[in-house]
Amino acid sequence: MDDRLLSVAPSPAFWVAVVLYGVASIGFLITFLQNRPAWFGAARVVLLLGFVAHGFDIGWRGVERVHPAASVREALGFLAWIIAGGYLLAAIRYRLDLAGAILAPIVLGVLAAARLSPPGTPPGELTLLGRIHISLATVGVAVFALASALSAIYLLEERNLKKKKFDNLSFKLQDAPLEALDRMSQRLVLAGFPVFTAAVVLGIAWVVQRHETMLRPEYPVAIITWLTYAALVAVRLGLGWRGRRTAYLSLAGFGSALLVLVIYFLRRAFEG
Repeated sequence: MDDRLLSVAPSPAFWVAVVLYGVASIGFLITFLQNRPAWFGAARVVLLLGFVAHGFDIGWRGVERVHPAASVREALGFLAWIIAGGYLLAAIRYRLDLAGAILAPIVLGVLAAARLSPPGTPPGELTLLGRIHISLATVGVAVFALASALSAIYLLEERNLKKKKFDNLSFKLQDAPLEALDRMSQRLVLAGFPVFTAAVVLGIAWVVQRHETMLRPEYPVAIITWLTYAALVAVRLGLGWRGRRTAYLSLAGFGSALLVLVIYFLRRAFEG
């Protein structure tokens, strides 16, 4: 019999991670708004420390028998950790400072929502199929989050380039050029799409296993998310689309994915 818990109280490491993520978010945003590129390095270091503290919290929750896929609420906390780690890993090759200004507040918001909201009621017996579905969906959305951040930076840099704003922070930072941003975003989408596809297929099988219908709003939104990314992959590989059009599609897909998580989260947190 599985004796894992649905949730436990946050560990001290969680509060440390929240503070560090908050400081990193403020650092990234102030640096961006006040055009002080030299401060980005310090913000990245603080984000790294928050990532480490967050990892300790996840490990502690595992010791307390709380699985990262025990519920969508727990998966959101794990999602925040993967996004932070993915950004830090990508920043090893490229500076991607502007992406940090987008992703750090997202990480903070997702983690706070996951840990500080009511745990809600258990979603029934969570089978192995359900855990695999939640885990794959979490990883897929995290990869899409990184791709969407790069797409947002692409659109910003392209706009500044067209308006010849060469004194803008995006040029002073010497972040990845437009072609590299587009290429990295494409690789991330191509990596995340099979994972998310498997999550959707297993999710449908899980619904059938629980003898439910596809009428809940999160299910059709999840299908729309998959269709958006399927279209993005198709036009990139089949039609050779690049640049602005694919960047907008990437952002639309991630927005739809976030909506799925929000619906799931609200249902689990406030049902009954």
